[in-house]
Amino acid sequence: MRKMIRLLLAAILYYCGLVRIARWHMRHQGPRLLILNYHRASLGDIRQHMRYLKRHYRVLHLEDALDELYAPATAAGKMAGKRTPVVITFDDGYYDNYTHAFKAAVELQVPITIFLIPGYLDSGKHFWWGEGERLVKQTSKEEITLDDRTYHLHLPVERQALATLIDTRLRMADSVAVREQFLTQIQQDLTIEVPDSCRRDVGDVNIPLSWEEVLEMQNSGFVSFGAHTINHPVLSCLSDAAEVHYEITASRQVLEERLQKPVHCFAYPIGRTEHIGTTALEAVREAGYTWAVTTTKGIATPQSDPYRLERVLVDVRRHWLLIAAETSGIWSMFAPLWKPFINEKADI
Repeated sequence: MRKMIRLLLAAILYYCGLVRIARWHMRHQGPRLLILNYHRASLGDIRQHMRYLKRHYRVLHLEDALDELYAPATAAGKMAGKRTPVVITFDDGYYDNYTHAFKAAVELQVPITIFLIPGYLDSGKHFWWGEGERLVKQTSKEEITLDDRTYHLHLPVERQALATLIDTRLRMADSVAVREQFLTQIQQDLTIEVPDSCRRDVGDVNIPLSWEEVLEMQNSGFVSFGAHTINHPVLSCLSDAAEVHYEITASRQVLEERLQKPVHCFAYPIGRTEHIGTTALEAVREAGYTWAVTTTKGIATPQSDPYRLERVLVDVRRHWLLIAAETSGIWSMFAPLWKPFINEKADI
């Protein structure tokens, strides 16, 4: 019911012309850049999203859009009145970025940017987030004791509690080594057989791209890439500053070696302020990146910190009418009116 209400409100905003007016207003406010933040590309209709965005915005690669945003005032003035630029970014490099987003990008001739994690491209293993739910679902054990609590896995509420604990421990690990040690131990405790790499099945939600797919996408000209650390730790949780620097610097070095071209853009894992930390900000500058994107909600302007660029979180499962309302800014303007009736975090 809540989703239907949201879709109805978005339809009203779109068909009564308020979305169009909001787009016009944004276009005449001066230089603006919408950087959209996707993750998965399946489970929804990414083509429909791209069709809408191409029709009403100028869709650019991230580096091209940022070059334009930070251009001298004389050059920026030439863009006044033109359609607002938008960048479609995907974090993490899921396999469905190849099977769905890339396919749609080529078909519609829409550029996209993907932030990659070389450690997972090399290993082919499942991403660590979501492993709690996946492992608990796979285990045949009836009970397990972890952190002085015994979980009775024939009870759904106990299974969910264990999955949540596993994900929290993985997220809060103070080093990648600690995270991987815990993951190996819990796999053994749950008697999960671990393959050398995960199977190439787009229905499996947490599987990464391969290097072959990355190179194919790059060669098409429609996909550009940025760095997203080597192993995707939560940077503010790492106890060793040297490891923070390694994760940020090495990811750029590996990508430049494999892609044979410069990498200028970085995306912070998780990406909110509390997940970044001052050490990571310093490391990004020292590593030679030109720009870095967060998951802080907002629209980038020439006054934005190039190492703390805002993005707009979107979900491929959302109807294109919701994407239209959200990208125009009109949804946020009216949000206080319907906040008591719908939960804005429900679908994120």
